Amino acid sequence: MRSRPIRYSFATLSLLLFLCGSVPVIAEPLANTSPKPAVSQSIQPYLERAIKQITTFKLDNGMKFIVMENPDAPVVSFVTYADVGGVDEPDGKTGVAHFLEHLAFKGTQQIGTTNYTAEAPLLDRLDEIFTQIKTAKAEGKTEQVKKLTEQFNQVQAEAAKYVQQNALGQIIDTAGGVGLNAATASDWTTYFYSLPSNKLELWMSLESERFLQPVFREFYKEQEVILEERRMRTDNSPIGQMIEAFLGTAFTEHPYKRPVIGYNEDIRNLTRQDVQGFFDTYYGSSNLTVAIVGDVNPEEVKQLAQIYFGRYKAKPQPPKVTKVEPQQSKTREVTLKLASQPWYLEGYHRPAITHPDHATYEVIATLLSSGRTSRLYKSLVEEKKVALVAQGFNGFPGDKYPNMVLFYAQNAPQATIDQVQQALAQEIERLKVEPVSAEELQRVKTQLKASLVRSLDSNLGMARSLVQYEVKTGNWRNLFDQLTAIEAVTAADVQRVAKTTFTPENRTIGRILPKDSPTK
Repeated sequence: MRSRPIRYSFATLSLLLFLCGSVPVIAEPLANTSPKPAVSQSIQPYLERAIKQITTFKLDNGMKFIVMENPDAPVVSFVTYADVGGVDEPDGKTGVAHFLEHLAFKGTQQIGTTNYTAEAPLLDRLDEIFTQIKTAKAEGKTEQVKKLTEQFNQVQAEAAKYVQQNALGQIIDTAGGVGLNAATASDWTTYFYSLPSNKLELWMSLESERFLQPVFREFYKEQEVILEERRMRTDNSPIGQMIEAFLGTAFTEHPYKRPVIGYNEDIRNLTRQDVQGFFDTYYGSSNLTVAIVGDVNPEEVKQLAQIYFGRYKAKPQPPKVTKVEPQQSKTREVTLKLASQPWYLEGYHRPAITHPDHATYEVIATLLSSGRTSRLYKSLVEEKKVALVAQGFNGFPGDKYPNMVLFYAQNAPQATIDQVQQALAQEIERLKVEPVSAEELQRVKTQLKASLVRSLDSNLGMARSLVQYEVKTGNWRNLFDQLTAIEAVTAADVQRVAKTTFTPENRTIGRILPKDSPTK
C-alpha cells in the first residue's frame, strides 16, 4: 500500500511548517536596467554545468518534457505535473482535484484488475445504486435506503473480487522503483517516483497508460478515506479549522478561499462522473508537463515519449481561473473558540509569483520568520517570551495568483493573544521605518540561495523545481535566474514593499482562543 500523499491543504501545524521549508521558491529578476549583481563564484560553475545538461521538447499534441542528464548514479526521477489544482474546481465540487489524485493510483483497464470486462458493468451498477440511495434519503424513505444499501454492499463486494490491490505500486517496487507518491495543491497536481535508469521505457509505458485509460475503481471506498482524512486534518484539528476559516475570510471571490481537500458536503456528493469529467477537461496533453532528471539520454527520452505519450489526442486548452480578488479595504478578523492553546495568525495580500517584487517578498519572509536567527523568533520567542512558535511564509495558500504572506504564532503559557499581536506589529513596523543592515540582508540572501541550491541536490528535487518554474513562470531558466533576483534586492526594496503591503487595510487576522475564554 502506498504511503499517503503529501497534502498542501494547510490543515495542521506540521503541514504549515513543512510548506515553509519545502515549497519551491519562485522568483523572476527585478524589472530594472541596472547591472545584475554577480552570482557567487562558488555556485556559478555548478549552475552553468546544470544548464548545459538540460534539454526540452514538445510533442505534436502539446505535451512538454524537460530532461536533465545526471550520470552520477544509474537512477532517474520522474515528475508528471498537471497544471490543475483546487482553484480550478467547479463551485459545489471542491475536492475533486484531490479525489482524482487518489484515484490515479487505482489502475487502468489492464493494470489493477483481473477482468475489466466483468468489472466495468459492476462499477456502473454501483453508480446507479448510489444515486438511488441519495434520492431515497432525500425523500425520507428509510426502508428503501436500507435495501439499496444492502444491494450496494453486495455489488461492491463482487466488484472487489476483480481488483488487484496496489498493482501499479507492485510493478514499480519489483522494478526497483522508490518514492511512488503524489501531491495536490491549490495550483497544481504532481505524480512522482524514481527508477533505475534501465527502466526508462517501463516508466514511459506505465505513466502514459495511467493517464490514457484510467479506471476510477474503488471510488466509494476512497471517498470514505478522503472524508476520514478531512476529519483528521480539519474537522478534528483546531489549526485545521482555523486555516479553513482564515482562507474564507481573507479571500471573498478568488477560489483560494476554498480548501484543497474540499468541503465535507461536496466530497460526499462527488460522483465518479464528476471525477471523469474533471479528468477529461484538465488532463489533456497540453496541460501536462514532465520533468526527467538522471542517468538518461535525451534523444532516447524523446523517441520513447513520441511512442508512448504521442498516443494522446490533442485537446482544447482547459478554462483558466478568471475570478480576481478585489482589493481589501479594511482589516478582516475571524476568531474561533476551541479546545486548544491560543494561536494568532496575521496575513497580508501580495502579488503573484511573476511580479517583479517576488524576490523582495522572499527576503522579507526569510528575514522575519525563517529559523532561530529570524526576527520573529528572536523577538517573540527569545526576548519577549510571548510565543512558543513564531513563523511565516510566502505563497499562502498558493502562488500562481495573487496570494498572501502569512505569519503565525502559538502563545506562550503566560502570554495573551494581544501581547503576541503587539509584538508582531512592532517587528512589522520596524521593517517599514528602519532600513535593514547590510550584514543582516546579506545573511538572509545567503540563507535563501543556500536553500535553493539544497533543493536541487537530488534528481527528484531538481525535477520538481524545473517543472514548477517551467509551468508557473513560463521558463525553467527562471530557476537559476532566481539567484540573481535575490542578490538584487536592496534595503530600500525591503522598506518600500513593507510599507505598501503591511497596512491595516490589507490585513486579515485569525485567533484561536480556548473555549472558556471571554475575551481576546
